[in-house]
Amino acid sequence: MTYELVGAKESGSWRELLSGRYAAVSAVLAGGVLVEASNVYLTTSLLPTIVADIGGAEFYAWTMTSFLVASVITSMLVSRLLTTRGGVTSYVLAFVLFAAGTVICAVSPGMTTLLVGRAVQGLGGGLLAGLGYALIQRALPERLWVRAAALVSAMWGVGNILGPAVGGLFGQFGAWRLAFVVLAAVAIALVVLAVRAIPRTETGPSKSAFPLGSLVLLTASVAAVSVASVVSGIATVLAIAVGVVLVVWFVVYERSATASVLPKVVFGRGLPLRWVYLTVVALAFGIGTESFIPLFGQEIGALSPLVAGFLGSALSLGWSLAQILSATAKTPRSVRMLVTAGPLALAAGLVGYGALQHTMPTGVVVAAWFAVLLVAGSGIGMAFPHLTVAALGATDDEEEAAKAAAGINTVLLIATAFSAATAGVLVNLGAPDTVASAHLLVFGFAVAAVLGVFPAMASVRTGPARDGGS
Repeated sequence: MTYELVGAKESGSWRELLSGRYAAVSAVLAGGVLVEASNVYLTTSLLPTIVADIGGAEFYAWTMTSFLVASVITSMLVSRLLTTRGGVTSYVLAFVLFAAGTVICAVSPGMTTLLVGRAVQGLGGGLLAGLGYALIQRALPERLWVRAAALVSAMWGVGNILGPAVGGLFGQFGAWRLAFVVLAAVAIALVVLAVRAIPRTETGPSKSAFPLGSLVLLTASVAAVSVASVVSGIATVLAIAVGVVLVVWFVVYERSATASVLPKVVFGRGLPLRWVYLTVVALAFGIGTESFIPLFGQEIGALSPLVAGFLGSALSLGWSLAQILSATAKTPRSVRMLVTAGPLALAAGLVGYGALQHTMPTGVVVAAWFAVLLVAGSGIGMAFPHLTVAALGATDDEEEAAKAAAGINTVLLIATAFSAATAGVLVNLGAPDTVASAHLLVFGFAVAAVLGVFPAMASVRTGPARDGGS
């Protein structure tokens, strides 16, 4: 069988994906990622209100750390769970864990309980995000893969807009507990839909042992990088260094491990999957800027918190819109152009945003901020759905294919954690001059995005036969 990373024999339509027999499946795949993404941004917007109510300001940053570490753990187990338990059971477990963690958050009398709830949420959220990609291959025909990948990935952008809006609304009335109750109710409703919509497939024992070594190394790496965001000075640099060493150790370990998280095809000579993952890493540096864009908007542009929040969502909006448009590309040539242009568009948008950062900007300059951030986000969106499909088609072996697809989410989580920590270091280096901080961050990350052009070019080459194919 020929290993094609781009193009499809047939081209499905948005109408086919979003109506008729596939509508409910699409709702579950997208809905799972949307509740996960919305929860991330909703909790961030609610935290000031939560801390004012139950205290625990010293653990403010750990609300994200506990969630992220738990998410990474379960994201690495998606393929194994699919093989041994099937899609329906996997989704039920994911939604139930997420709902249970959300309820714990809702009833938390103090920050310690809230952190436990966030960890349980993360266990469910890591599964939901990974399943959203891995089930595309099993639940939908190949002609719909690109559009489904675009739909699922776009939910991160939608969540970045919806989460702060809903969180801000509930926070304004001091009803933060009710916000978590509503989120849990949505998760339970999606359990019912998943049971009805997700096709039941054959299950059996996994062909590989439990990947304990890989789990320990990668979880420790994310934990180290997460710590980097809550310490300062030399401790931050050391935490990031430890995280990098652990990631390198993880990759070396995976190459020879009998029980691995990543598919073996990622290490195959001449196969592009490794370049797919590295391109995702480069694009994640764009996502790493989102936490600081509202800060720059308030301190440099004197914007209100609400307007600055929407400025932070501009990148996600560009990401979401571009994915929907990019998914209509049909020819291998157009796909190659989109994937290769993605990192360049991201870099161009970041450079434009950095060039416009100066004290006392006019209204026209602030409007231009929105425009260039849309361009930056479009760079992520135009490439991402095709990278996901490239991972889906990496091998004919079902369990390995699930690992390849879920690996997109795992790599994105790890890279986002590293980029967020690095962003914090660069912003601190520029302090107390906020303009200098903005320049260090966006120009530095623009360089990382440009370097992503090289793996992007390699990721869209046609390779040899699929591993396991004939």
